[in-house]
Parts: sequence; C-alpha cells; structure tokens
Amino acid sequence: MNAFEIRGGKPLKGEIIPQGAKNEALQILSAVLLTPEQVTISNIPDIKDVNKLIELLGDLGVEVNRISKDTYQFKAANINLDFFQSQTFKAKGGSLRGSIMIVGPLLARFGKAAIPKPGGDKIGRRRLDTHFLGFEKLGAKFIYNAETGFFNIDATQLKGTFILLDEASVTGTANIVMAAVLAKGTTTIYNAACEPYLQQLCKMLNRMGAKISGIGSNLLTIEGVEALGGTEHRLLPDMIEIGSFIGLAAMTESEITIKDVCYQELGIIPDVFRRIGIQFELRGDDIYIPAQKHYEIDTFIDGSILTVADAPWPGFTPDLLSILLVVATQAKGSVLIHQKMFESRLFFVDKLIDMGAQIILCDPHRATVIGLDKRYQLKGIEMTSPDIRAGVSLLIAALSASGKSVIHNIEQIERGYQDIDTRLKALGADIRRV
Repeated sequence: MNAFEIRGGKPLKGEIIPQGAKNEALQILSAVLLTPEQVTISNIPDIKDVNKLIELLGDLGVEVNRISKDTYQFKAANINLDFFQSQTFKAKGGSLRGSIMIVGPLLARFGKAAIPKPGGDKIGRRRLDTHFLGFEKLGAKFIYNAETGFFNIDATQLKGTFILLDEASVTGTANIVMAAVLAKGTTTIYNAACEPYLQQLCKMLNRMGAKISGIGSNLLTIEGVEALGGTEHRLLPDMIEIGSFIGLAAMTESEITIKDVCYQELGIIPDVFRRIGIQFELRGDDIYIPAQKHYEIDTFIDGSILTVADAPWPGFTPDLLSILLVVATQAKGSVLIHQKMFESRLFFVDKLIDMGAQIILCDPHRATVIGLDKRYQLKGIEMTSPDIRAGVSLLIAALSASGKSVIHNIEQIERGYQDIDTRLKALGADIRRV
C-alpha cells in the first residue's frame, strides 16, 4: 500500500479549487438509473468511491461516456437485472457504501433490486434501517439472505404514502425520494434531510420531470409521475474539502484562496471556523484566508467552554468535526468536540496526542481539546489513516508539524480527496508518495 511522507512546518501559499462534492455525486450518479434517456453530469470528482460507482453503473448496463476530466454522459436504456445476483456485483457493491443509493432508482423503475451489505468507512454503526423502512412503507418487500450476504427487494407496485423518518438520514431521504418519484400517488416525507446535496438531487429530478415540492425543508411532497427524461447537472463544490482547506491554512499559517466555493451553500460551516478564531474574508465567491500566527477559540456568552457538536443540516456536518478538532489543537483556548452520530470517529486522537497535542478523550463521542496556542509545534510521527476524514485531519496535522511524518493507508484519504498530494504540492507543501 502507498503512504504519504510529509515534511511539515512550511507555510503554504496560493489558490486551490475544491473538487466536486463526493456525497452529492453518489446520489446524483445513482439517479441516472431512473431514466432511459441521456443524463450529463459535470464537476464529478476523480476519486475512488465515485469511480467505483461509475464502474458499477457500467457493469449494470449503463452506457458511460467520459467527455472531459470531470464530465460524463450516462444512458441507462439497457439495464442487466441479472447482474444483481452475480459475485462481481457482490464484490463491487459490498466494498462501496454508496452502492446502497442505487436501490431506490432500481425499485422505482424496475420493481426489484438486490444489494450486497455495503462497505465503506469503519467509523461506527451506520444502519440501513431508514432506507428499508421507507421502501417498505412504499410497498416494497425485502429479505436479507445471511448466506449470500444480499438484500433481495421486491417492489412490483410502489404506492405513495406518508413517511415519518426515524432519523433525518441524507442517504435514506435521497433513496426514498428516488423510489417515490415514479410511485403511484403522492408521497409525503417528514423529518426529511435538507442538506444542499439533497436539494440538488431534488432540483435535478424536477428538471427530469418529477414533481417534488418543499425542497430545502424537512417536509417533502412527491407526486408520482409515469416516467422521467434526461437532463444536465453540475455538482456543487465539496463543502468538506472547503472546510479542510480553511483548517489547513490556519494550522500551517498559510495564505490561501479557496476558489468558487458556492458560499451560500456552506450554511453554518464558516461561522463555526470563525468561532475557533480563524479569520477569512469572502472575495466574490472565493474565500481568502490570510496567514495567521494565532487564533483564539470563542467561549459561550457566560464564559463557559465552547462546545461544537454535529447535527442534521442546517447544523454542523459530522464530516468536519475531525478537521475542527485538529485545528483546535493549535488554537488559544479550549473546546469540547461532541461527535454524536458515529462512535468511532474520534479514535484517531491518540495519534495527535503522540504528536504533542493536548486532548482528553472523554468517551467514544467526546474529546476536550486544550489548545497549544502554537507555543509548541506538533512533531512528526508515523501513523495510519483509519477513515477518510481522520486521514485528512492527520495530513493537516503532519503539514503543520516539525520533522517528518509518514501516513499509511492513504487509500482511505484518496477515497474522498482528488489528487490531494498534487494539489498540496502546488501550494508549496513538501509531500511525496512512497
């Protein structure tokens, strides 16, 4: 396996363009299965999880035509339904958690689907109940075969209904929406996720002929239609990359401009970084971060220690808590990081402690960070990336640290970040693949 060797402590400078949003891509790409007509998608990130899904679509019989580095045309006119039961499908689908997203479109259009138990990050229990309970309420019947590891689902006649989601799952909402757009009658989804990426999916489906109202709220109404047509769609920039680059600039005392961020879609993310003291300004649709020697964590109005917790949108995304934790290690002040959704995502902090950070891991969900105020620089060590976000957090720590760091298992990082070493080198980072 490859590793990154980093010699840290160097300030960076320049401009960087965020890739297309990974989490939006997995939904949008799955939606091409809803129509036999051509769908063109641009700003697709060239990363492993997305490329695996594109390859899986090709195996299913979708015509895939790459017309530029980030733009593809898809035509799902001839789908091979027998492929669902193959060992090839099991191997490819099982290694990609995003493969669950193809179930909704397949049920809607063909009335049946099968899916192997999905893979992905090892960051705690990520249940699929929300997806399947939603499909069941629409009329689907499913059976899990423990011997083959497949979920087999029959949905020969989906009917619109009222669905109250047990959690505001982004992928669960997206999957149920895609199943409902071709169902008979009207579907109402309450406690729906309302992330920008889900809004993007709903707007795309409406351009294809769907009738979805309530977009941007937690109450979606979907009037089923007979068929959907083709369309063109451009992915938003990845908000997790944008947050990662804001944190990188602060940690390395760098002057960085993040280009074309679609600022209005970032929600509370910029405000949370401001609360830990990071200064930046909006220039057009670019975020400019000046070089900062110090940044100080805010407190609550009564002077108590700031707590940052993840929450469903428009709350703070859990994918950026790892980044925020790392950046707080060199701030002035303290902060409690509360990771509510996943019980294993904070377990990378032992590597940061080895690098010299002052962190108390309170339990699997909470960590208190006592900022060093850059009085003591983190030191380079050898470590392993446990998941995508922790891997990039460790990479940011290594770029700010003195001496050499080696990060193993960078395949995890590259599942979510496109050409990350090349783009960081362009900013002046001393990073190489070994």
